[in-house]
Amino acid sequence: MDKKDLFVFSQYLLPQHWLSRAAGWLADSQVSWIKTPFISWFAKKYRVDMREAQQESLYAYPSFNAFFTRALKPDARPIDGSEKGIVSPADGAISQLGEIEDGRIFQAKGKDFSLIELLGGDSQRAKPFMGGEFATIYLSPKDYHRVHMPVTGRLKEMVYVPGKLFSVNQATAEGVPELFARNERVVCLFDTEFGPMAMVLVGAMIVASIETTWAGTITPPMRRLKSWSYDDAALAPITLEKGEEMGRFKLGSTVILCFGQDAIDWEEALEAGLPVKMGEKIAVQDD
Repeated sequence: MDKKDLFVFSQYLLPQHWLSRAAGWLADSQVSWIKTPFISWFAKKYRVDMREAQQESLYAYPSFNAFFTRALKPDARPIDGSEKGIVSPADGAISQLGEIEDGRIFQAKGKDFSLIELLGGDSQRAKPFMGGEFATIYLSPKDYHRVHMPVTGRLKEMVYVPGKLFSVNQATAEGVPELFARNERVVCLFDTEFGPMAMVLVGAMIVASIETTWAGTITPPMRRLKSWSYDDAALAPITLEKGEEMGRFKLGSTVILCFGQDAIDWEEALEAGLPVKMGEKIAVQDD
């Protein structure tokens, strides 16, 4: 067994949720001797460019999580303004992208996973995306960890799906079957001018929480499947503009985008492993 296999195997044995929640507690600590060395070490190890941040001083953040989810300067991530353009929702790297074939999404090295399971196990929820397009964007520790809208959209439904907390790096994607349909996640479904769009915020090992701008912290502490319908008259309608913040991760993870059939075309230059920045054009409307 090589190091990569050992790393993947060890994740089956670890108390994933306990470790992640403990990490979350430490990351929220405002005790100086806990947060300051942690922030300094992290910024140096991952070469974080603080010149992009609204608050450039590492020592001004009240906790590690505040530093990790730091806001950027207004001009740090220009939003592509083309009428038919779809932009990257996050800084990161393209893990995979392409067609959703026979209700399956490609993961890595011959592995794929179920669209229905990814979206919470409801075939009607997944139906609009059958035969459509997907992109998986991996956010590494050094990346900006707020997630923004690829296009303007009206929120239709949000679903919390409980699950495991495997790492979502390339080694684990190659080693753990159905990875993204097994991990804890928050599914957000929108109506857009390009048709239905799903944004799936996938949790991972040591990810302390997933938040949305309209509902706050979704996880933890929730551990059961739950959905919220925003077509319900009891809930105020929510429309988010292209480039507007919609959520954030406290420690890194993955965003999966899904669009319907014949709705969009990915930019020709996009391929697995390519870095992307929030706001840059990654697709256009299919003519």
